[in-house]
Amino acid sequence: MKAKGYFFSALALSISLMAGTSYAAQPETVNVGYQKANIFALLKYRGTLDARFKQEGINVKWVEFPAGPQMLEGLNVGSIDLAATGDAPPVFAQAAQADLIYLGHSPANPKTEAIVVPKASAIKSVADLKGKRVALNKGSDVNYLLVAALEKAGLSYKDITPVYLAPADARAAFQRGSVDAWVIWDPYLAEVEAHTGAREVANAEGLVPHYTFFLASRKFAEGYPEAAKQVIDELDKLSSWANANKSDAAAILAKSTGLDQSIWQASLARMPYGASRMTPQVFAEQQKLADDFSRVGLLPVKVDVSKATWSQDKK
Repeated sequence: MKAKGYFFSALALSISLMAGTSYAAQPETVNVGYQKANIFALLKYRGTLDARFKQEGINVKWVEFPAGPQMLEGLNVGSIDLAATGDAPPVFAQAAQADLIYLGHSPANPKTEAIVVPKASAIKSVADLKGKRVALNKGSDVNYLLVAALEKAGLSYKDITPVYLAPADARAAFQRGSVDAWVIWDPYLAEVEAHTGAREVANAEGLVPHYTFFLASRKFAEGYPEAAKQVIDELDKLSSWANANKSDAAAILAKSTGLDQSIWQASLARMPYGASRMTPQVFAEQQKLADDFSRVGLLPVKVDVSKATWSQDKK
């Protein structure tokens, strides 16, 4: 009888431990960083991630940031679990010892960022930027476009005067003529083209791929891999919806950003949404970005991008 009682006690303990493990396999709350103009904003307003996680007893908290670098600072200090940014911010974050993971990426979208000049500017090519003042958001994806465009034109980063400004401040500087050119991404690119007649000197086509990366803290990605996979799945579903319903997506993003719906329609016409898991090719492209930034002195240390590989992609 004692042996039988011991067996049932052990079985009960085993079941209890299994239940505890299952419960711990999902977080109580997922903190998602977003910008008003990126795909996570669309996910927030559509509410599909909230609905899916609610079925599993998981809350979603949305935390707004002005740009990618600040968002990844939040990821690094643990105030958020997830983020979506362009190419450059994750590399700068890794250089600052942020322990992040690449969960996935969007399709390449090089038409959505460009170097623009005023309509009446005498600047006709990237080579004409020599000695000019160029506005951009430091450490953002357009930083990489500028480096690549200058080098293709036979110039170096030292041949221009970078003026580091956030998009709103850069837009004002561009408008009043205190900078000669602006390197910017959609929807701000579409807005300045529509409202000022700004001309594109070059976009990222043939220069850099320009991805959106879906990122997580290592603690979240490795601690809750199933929840992380669900996020990528919801982004993939959302992308299919947005690509097929551009007017509806534009209306949501117009409300989020305060920009005209027509601006968003112009942006979405050249912005394919999508969410795929990382591949060796995309990691290699991201490593080239890191190496180029180190070479020109924009990155203070060398970065091994592969250290941010998710263990789920190694299986």
